[in-house]
Amino acid sequence: MFVLAQSIMVAQAQTEQNQSLFETVHKYATAIVNDPKSSEEQIQTNQFKVTALNYITTQVMKRGLKKDEYFFDSQAVNMQSFVSEFLMNLDKARAISAAKRMEVIKVYRDASLKNPLLNDTDRERTYCYVNDKQTFTPFSLDTDWEKAYEQATRNIKTVFK
Repeated sequence: MFVLAQSIMVAQAQTEQNQSLFETVHKYATAIVNDPKSSEEQIQTNQFKVTALNYITTQVMKRGLKKDEYFFDSQAVNMQSFVSEFLMNLDKARAISAAKRMEVIKVYRDASLKNPLLNDTDRERTYCYVNDKQTFTPFSLDTDWEKAYEQATRNIKTVFK
């Protein structure tokens, strides 16, 4: 699943060379959300991605921060990898036990919460997915996806020893 998502993103990035990786991830996630053939899990997961990318863009502009294309591309690609690997590890854990599944959720949720991007104090907004018990993506919108991905990748190894 992760490899397929990454391959599709790379192929789209190559065919749309004038478009940033950030825009490619956003466009791809939006297309899945709007596709009537998408499953509920696909829709919810990709709606999170769209919301998170919109959050980053809005907050950077609102705060008057100067960020280059690399910043946005890095956040988008690391978020894509973070979510894809989360779902892959969640499936792997489901086959083992409910307790293992909860360990995976904790590793990724903690990585998201412990690596804020902008230190936004509006928890109602930034934790809307964290506090939603029905979501497939219990992560903060205010996440530095590069750091969170590094932490989750490092910590998930202890779950599957």
